[in-house]
Amino acid sequence: MDLLQLRELQALNTLVFETLGQPEKEREFKLKSLKRWGFDLLFGKKDGQVTFFTAETGKRDVGDKYEEEDIKYEVEEIIHELPKNKKIFAHIEMIQGRAYLIGELREVEENIEILRVPAGAVLLTYFKKHKLHHLIEALRNVGTATELVKQRGQEGKPVPYEQLPNVARRFLRGAKDVEEDAGFGRVALSYWGENKDGDARFRVSWLLPTIALFDIDIAEKADKLLAAFK
Repeated sequence: MDLLQLRELQALNTLVFETLGQPEKEREFKLKSLKRWGFDLLFGKKDGQVTFFTAETGKRDVGDKYEEEDIKYEVEEIIHELPKNKKIFAHIEMIQGRAYLIGELREVEENIEILRVPAGAVLLTYFKKHKLHHLIEALRNVGTATELVKQRGQEGKPVPYEQLPNVARRFLRGAKDVEEDAGFGRVALSYWGENKDGDARFRVSWLLPTIALFDIDIAEKADKLLAAFK
């Protein structure tokens, strides 16, 4: 079988399961989520203006005065509980092909940007901190949606849904549940059967909203599913 024939078989027989919708524009998070990502919420002065901002967890103390990217900061308080009526929202913003995690502290119509960092770098650090090693292994690219890929064994002709083993079907059911929590998802599965040693051969590409993966419950469920698919 030449490459063209193989690609034709895979294009026609790869199974695609989609949870309809669009990657959500933003998601609300609790203060403890900031800490999970590796940031403290601070109150003080930013270029002389009283406001809220963030710094890497444990890096800044009350009374610190410092400068980053030509902006001067003065730390007056480390926030351990959100002020009344304020909420944290975050979304992904694409800038010249790169995804950025944007965090905002919001009260009614007032938005204070507290975070603007490369989303991929924060995701990997956050996954490592919480031992989500299967997500780290599977992560391929990060945009508004993140692509997770897992592949095992030599490529071949994908089998139809009716011939999928239980482990693959369990993964698909679990992926559907995660996608419903995330609001969007797409799985493309090529299952090529087993090799002579009885090991599964497959490739799965899974798209999930990037901002949803910053929710620890969704990230842990996705990691567990990837771990079990082998």
